[in-house]
Amino acid sequence: MESGIPIRLNPLFVKRLCELYEVSPGLTQVLLALTEETKTKGWWHTFDESIPRDFGLFVGLEDAAHHIISYQTTFIPGMLQTDEYRRAMIWVEFPNMPSPEVETTIRIAALRRDRLHSDTNPVTLDVLIDESALRRPTGGTAVMAGQLRHLADVAQLPNVSVRVMPASTGTYQGLTVGTFVLLEFPPHPTAYLTEPPVVYVQGFTGDLYLERPEEIAAYRVVYTDLKRLALGETESRTLIREIAEEFSACTI
Repeated sequence: MESGIPIRLNPLFVKRLCELYEVSPGLTQVLLALTEETKTKGWWHTFDESIPRDFGLFVGLEDAAHHIISYQTTFIPGMLQTDEYRRAMIWVEFPNMPSPEVETTIRIAALRRDRLHSDTNPVTLDVLIDESALRRPTGGTAVMAGQLRHLADVAQLPNVSVRVMPASTGTYQGLTVGTFVLLEFPPHPTAYLTEPPVVYVQGFTGDLYLERPEEIAAYRVVYTDLKRLALGETESRTLIREIAEEFSACTI
């Protein structure tokens, strides 16, 4: 282990080391549990060649989080996107991507979306979206109508909250802060092993991960202020469905 070369940890070896160094029974159990966790690869590792390095880290964090807060000003959040909407985004961002890679990317998005219905790895998702993102016809009016209907349906799940920042708000602080995702992780049986919250900010040339307590606190304050200005959940679903109908009318 001291060489820095990755090795496969053996639980028996870890237990022997704990006995040698007289580690407490409680901490020994924690270390053995962590050893078992290292043997399990997340589903996303199957797609290592298709997921950019920076975003692969985010997908892993997203899968580990038990509470996700997402504020979006431009697009629908990834976990709430339909396949058609995601495909339209790929064509804009990566116009030369081969079709097989496009479909793999959509498959990854679908697996992320499935998490919302998981009983074994549950997550609570709180989303706040600027109204302009709902009115941007990404993929065309038919795709957008389907996306918004899906968004309104998913927003009724007990573990999902979707709220809209109405255009009538005018200019507000969130527009200067920009899009972000705050990930919170479940408590570990041993408190000091609990993963601290992380704020993820996606950039054009690289992604940003913020972990300092003062940074997390600042984003929490911003999100609290945004919720105060946004529509309630019921009003938001009503508006989303109304905009979906507007797009549907345009496709006739």
